[in-house]
Amino acid sequence: MDNEMTLTFLARSENEGLARIAVTSFMAQLDPTIEELSECKTIVSEAVSNAIIHGYADNPHGIITVYAVRYGSEVSVTIKDEGCGIEDIEQAREPLYTTKPELERSGMGFTIMESFSDFLQVESVLGKGTVVTFTKQILPIGTLVT
Repeated sequence: MDNEMTLTFLARSENEGLARIAVTSFMAQLDPTIEELSECKTIVSEAVSNAIIHGYADNPHGIITVYAVRYGSEVSVTIKDEGCGIEDIEQAREPLYTTKPELERSGMGFTIMESFSDFLQVESVLGKGTVVTFTKQILPIGTLVT
């Protein structure tokens, strides 16, 4: 492990930006591209939004923890809540599935997270919460394929 960070905050929508900035600042030492930063910000945003909207049902007193660790050029980020949990993870990961259609949710969160990460894992226990972990390999600028 080269470095690690832990950030804990209340499940309030204004803290979504805090989580995104913290993770991308943590990644900055790896000299990521704008695209890599944008992809990681999107993953963090989706996972934190899911925790706030679905995990805690907009209860602003819930706690979200973001843990990031860097191994060489790989970053692993875990977003954890202690909310209601996900009843059926496989169903929740299906494109267009949402438990909140009345909020005009698109149901693409997990699909987006998966497409932007090198690895995505979702673990959940009903009544205990959800843990989303993703990894992203940050390639040195000279090795990027155009």
